[in-house]
Amino acid sequence: MRDSTLRRGFLQRLAGVAGLSALAGEPLAAQSGSRPEVAALPLYARTQNYKSLKQSSYDRTGGNADRYQIAAAATQEVFASDGPGVISHIWFTIGGGGAILLKQLVLRIYWDGNPKPSVEAPVGDFFGLNLAQYAVFDSEFISCSPIRALNSYFAMPFRRSARITVTNEGSAQVGAFYSNIDYQLWPALPDDAMYFHAQYRQKTPNVAMKSMGGMNLTGENNYVFLETRGRGHLVGVTLGVLQNADGWMGEGDDMIFIDDQTKPAINGTGLKDYFNGAWDFGGLDGAVPFSFRHNGAPIMANSERTGGRYCLYRWHSDNPVTFTKYFKHTIEHGTANDRADNFYSVGYWYQSEPFTDFPALPPVGERVVRLEIG
Repeated sequence: MRDSTLRRGFLQRLAGVAGLSALAGEPLAAQSGSRPEVAALPLYARTQNYKSLKQSSYDRTGGNADRYQIAAAATQEVFASDGPGVISHIWFTIGGGGAILLKQLVLRIYWDGNPKPSVEAPVGDFFGLNLAQYAVFDSEFISCSPIRALNSYFAMPFRRSARITVTNEGSAQVGAFYSNIDYQLWPALPDDAMYFHAQYRQKTPNVAMKSMGGMNLTGENNYVFLETRGRGHLVGVTLGVLQNADGWMGEGDDMIFIDDQTKPAINGTGLKDYFNGAWDFGGLDGAVPFSFRHNGAPIMANSERTGGRYCLYRWHSDNPVTFTKYFKHTIEHGTANDRADNFYSVGYWYQSEPFTDFPALPPVGERVVRLEIG
């Protein structure tokens, strides 16, 4: 119940406390603060003014074949609705085909009839499984439950329409793709409700910059999680790292550019610190996977060795990083970018307009996780 309340609380903050409370039927006395005993009543115990709905892959014949079959190179529409509304939960599970499908299946979400998606990522990466490997974990916004159950709890408002597709970029049919998407239809959304975005990127491998002498003030050769223009705020990232060499991979500093492309406004102290861990996550033989509400490393294997694998996430819902016209979130790959490991990531943010100017998605063959030893 606590996690559910927290997630609803995020939607309330996102849309504006007063605006969403009014839509939900909260008494004016509670909004004004004159009835503290009413104001303390949880949102879920108050009158709601939306219509709860679900779209799923249920068997339209009334049987038990509650799945989509997605042919090679085919696209399956898994959600379509007019607005205004809010997608509150996405659940997928995939039967057969192995974990490689996490890279081969691509999730796209379109807002308000735009021909280009504001969300574009391989299914596994979107749900934090950036190395095409399942791991059970829980966090504020995404989770993987036993067995191979993928969940998203991001609030995704839309004004006119929303559409979600899954494209099979593999060479064989996916015989069992299951989907449940919960959403709400509202009389209206607050003016300050923003559109959800998610952008996939990878560098396989990063280019090791040996000539920088251990110094990097500009972030010129950093790994880029996301880059966008407009007004909005960052809510988090997921990152998969495959080590192409021995040694600690996590000394790269985070550098965030806000409304100024020439210099970072935020400078951090290391990859391990950005993901809210410390001391090499436990070091060569002491690294233990973990997952918490705001940060986690649900996969850590063969740490600090060639072939070492890390899946990491960090959420900024406690303090979303705001921007008004430009935003670029980057991180070094090693000290002053001196390492050449493979990075696979998704950046998640909200923006006042549906932004679709994404870099081209790498071909499916290039998304496959493999060592790149020079």
